[in-house]
Amino acid sequence: MARQPNFNFERQERDKAKAAKKAAKLDAKKAAKASEQPENETSEPRDAADSPRD
Repeated sequence: MARQPNFNFERQERDKAKAAKKAAKLDAKKAAKASEQPENETSEPRDAADSPRD
């Protein structure tokens, strides 16, 4: 005898898998963007008064 399909459960399982895949992709995208940007680098030039003189 063939099994009776449970369409709601199957749809929920597909939706869970899709959401997990989407979340993993978003996390990877955030991690790539975070590693692309330097954390403590400043774009301001250093003043002459800050540098040591000989």
